[in-house]
Parts: sequence; structure tokens; C-alpha cells
Amino acid sequence: MLEIRDLLVEAGGRRLLQLDNLTLPAGQFVALLGPNGAGKSSLLKAISGEVGCRGELLFHGQSLRHWNPQERARHVAVLPQASSLTFPFSAREVVEMGLMPLSLSRQAGADVVRAAMIDADCLHLAARSFPGLSGGEKQRVHLARVLVQLVQAEKTPLLLLDEPVSAQDLGQQHNILRLAVRLAQQRGITVLAVLHDLNQVLRYGMRCLVLAEGELVADGEPEAVLTPHRIEEVWGYRPERYTTEERFALL
Repeated sequence: MLEIRDLLVEAGGRRLLQLDNLTLPAGQFVALLGPNGAGKSSLLKAISGEVGCRGELLFHGQSLRHWNPQERARHVAVLPQASSLTFPFSAREVVEMGLMPLSLSRQAGADVVRAAMIDADCLHLAARSFPGLSGGEKQRVHLARVLVQLVQAEKTPLLLLDEPVSAQDLGQQHNILRLAVRLAQQRGITVLAVLHDLNQVLRYGMRCLVLAEGELVADGEPEAVLTPHRIEEVWGYRPERYTTEERFALL
């Protein structure tokens, strides 16, 4: 679905990311891992068009550069790390911004917004002023917004999540990750998410990509990729690995 070839992202003459070849098929929840400065956000920004890059980004066989902006917005949605929105919109109005590239009746749009806010567990915040929400609440409202944005995708959409659980409490972290799995399994959406908790990746991820110093150093199923040796190589910390009947954990 998404094919990346000979990708190069640079800033100020410094290489931020270089990928020779990467394919993301439909219906996968892919965790994007790596230490700070490894190139994770650069990859998301290159795919979304936020930063310039060299190389090919083929989405459903066509260069992303050639997609009509409205059609691209219906098929590629990005949840950023943080929001700078300061106008006193209500939470519902922020979610409704996801309707902009869509052609829905008023009632259909209201139904889509409600369903997305239920999925993101923020319907109870609908009438609240967005600037007055906590960081975690704002994050979930924006998650609902990007879910709305993909409703009318005619081809398999791509959802890019940049640290989607960074502001969430423990329960909400698991709620969001379970939602990501459902989106992949039930709706066929390709979800690429920057995550830092390796145990969460082991529990929920279908595949993980590990970046280090701007290069892809590992790609595969989390249990095969996240070995103590590789973790020590990439993060400089060697965890203990504990195995239970169903899975193993890293401490």
C-alpha cells in the first residue's frame, strides 16, 4: 500500500533519515521505535508531506506528491505529538474539523463525529472548551478528529500517530493501543505509531521498525526484533527478559 524507496531527509546539510526500501501493507499496526533523534518524527513528516525529502513515496501505486490534496486528506491522517490550537473551540468543534475534506450530510457528519469521539473516549468532553482540557484530553480529541478525516477513504487509508499515548494515563494508553489494533484488524487501516514503551509494543504491535541514527536497523515481529542484545545496541540498556505462559516482558 505504501512503498518507500531511496528516502532521504536532510536539514541544514545534516542527514536526519535515510531509508532504502520499506513497504507498509494494509491492515497492519506497525510500531515505530528508536531513541531520541533516531528519525522517527522525520519519517512521519516525510510521509505526511510536512518536510521535503528525496526519493519515492508511493501510496497505492501513485506518488504521494501527485495525489489531489483533498483525496490525500481523506486517505492520510496525522496525529501530531502536541497541539498549538489556542482558539476557544469546543472539543466537538475540533473533532468536526476532520469533516473538512468530506462530503457528508449534516446528520451523517454528526453521526461520524459522535462515533469517533466514542472510539477515542472523549464524547463526555464534547461541550468543553478545548484550551481548558488536559494534555491527555486534548490528545484524545485530536485522535477523534483524525479518525473522522478517514471515514470516506475509498482506498485503504494510512493513519500516522506520533507518540499517541505520551499524555495518557495507564488505562487510556491501553484503550488507545487496543483501538489501533481494531482499526487495523477490522477496518484494514494501516497504522504507523511512534511508541516508546517496548512492553506495549510486544503486547499490541503486529510489526515493529527500529530506527537508530537515521537508519532502519530492524524490521519484523516485535518478539523477534526486541531482543535484549538489540535493545542494548540501540538504546544502551540491557533489559531482563521474563517469560510467562502467554508472552514475555522486558524489565
